[in-house]
Amino acid sequence: MPHDPYKALYLHIPFCVSRCGYCDFATSAVARDSPAIDEYVDDLVLQVRRRAREGELAAVETVYLGGGTPSYVGARRLSSLLYALSLSMRLEPDVECTMEANPESLDARLVRDIWALGVNRLSLGVQSLDDAVLRTLGRAHDADAARRAIATAQERFENVSVDLMCGVPGQHAASFEATVREAVSLGVTHVSVYPLAIEPHTAFDRAILRGEMPEPDEDEEACAMEAARSVLEAAGFRRYEVASYARPGFECRHNIAYWTGVPYLGIGRAAATMTQNAERRMRVTDGQVTDDLDPRQMAAEDLMLAMRMADGAGPDLLARAAALIPETPDAFRELEALGLAERAGERWVPTDRGWLCGNELYGRLLDLAP
Repeated sequence: MPHDPYKALYLHIPFCVSRCGYCDFATSAVARDSPAIDEYVDDLVLQVRRRAREGELAAVETVYLGGGTPSYVGARRLSSLLYALSLSMRLEPDVECTMEANPESLDARLVRDIWALGVNRLSLGVQSLDDAVLRTLGRAHDADAARRAIATAQERFENVSVDLMCGVPGQHAASFEATVREAVSLGVTHVSVYPLAIEPHTAFDRAILRGEMPEPDEDEEACAMEAARSVLEAAGFRRYEVASYARPGFECRHNIAYWTGVPYLGIGRAAATMTQNAERRMRVTDGQVTDDLDPRQMAAEDLMLAMRMADGAGPDLLARAAALIPETPDAFRELEALGLAERAGERWVPTDRGWLCGNELYGRLLDLAP
């Protein structure tokens, strides 16, 4: 269908040194010298070039190399992919280009090479700076490796993010808070905090079913998320999205694109693409349509996505939604009565309870246009 230009590009690299017990992503653990990785990266390069010829990359403003573990495939393969990308689109400094990396596969040479080829933001899968927690998660690195990786990244990159996880069995509140404090002291500019989620058919799910592991405690996870907020905000970070904190100017623009209804193109196995025009929004993964929304449903989804952000829903978005869904003002008054949303001038923003009870908040808005 004729569609608005893609503004965000996601490239999926589905390879890891090993699979973590909680992971349900489209990834596989393969040997680093496997021909399967070469074939996959070569195909990504071909797809990037084809999309460029079709004019689909001309308006892209953010790029994200995710996985899996992109750093695992090594400097040679990543250089090939990034070089093709630089020839296929405008990969200038004002285009945010993020790459995910794990500590065990990040070294100084890789940092230098990807920085020279246009990556300007690194997102490190640290998860914890407590060795016992890392062992529980089945991570391939220890805490010292994570510290070294952050320092190595900072040799070239000003914009370094870390992912941290709470709610891990056996993880004490003091351990999690110490990890958050140390991440701040190490000088990162962005922190994403995720409660452990038990996904079906993962190793953790099987361990819980066998009684070998306790289920995550939602109250403990909520307390950990609040502790993270307290530490990070005191250190000058701002919570700009439900799970993400950044120093001013270091917010992830690619993340924001997803939460503000910006069309995005996904290339690679299991990568999602969102295509839209004024009348329709479609999401497609591996050739299968996963969402097909009409204008009312688009408006309800835009409200839901906006309330994942600290800035919430502004007057223009609220007016557009109300024109299509007259019940919109009543829904926000109901959310206010429930303590999930509050007014901030002409905007509606999530409350602290709204952050913690997101599913209730988001579900009520999506129910406006089922």
